[in-house]
Amino acid sequence: MTDNPCVGCGACCASFRVDFARQELLSEGGSVPDGLTVELTDWTCRMRGTDHALPRCAALTGQVGVNAQCGIYEWRPGPCREFGALSPLGRGDEACARARRRHGMPPLPG
Repeated sequence: MTDNPCVGCGACCASFRVDFARQELLSEGGSVPDGLTVELTDWTCRMRGTDHALPRCAALTGQVGVNAQCGIYEWRPGPCREFGALSPLGRGDEACARARRRHGMPPLPG
């Protein structure tokens, strides 16, 4: 797993808004800790901190590009699970490239 460029990156966690279905909350039978989220509607929630002018997910620990980690990796919401599906294989996509550029990192090969 040490070859995974996502380990230590965290650029996506400090670049994008993360909205997801309320059913993913721990209180609703899911696994995402309620305290790290804000309610948007009766059906959707957002990871706290991801809607700031300089987004940074409340679950992100460490320094982006150096030692960043998701503090709730096992319990992260669906959008986080789906993002950059090929990144663990060392391959990036446009969204990953945008996030990495935002933090001064080169994109992963396509």
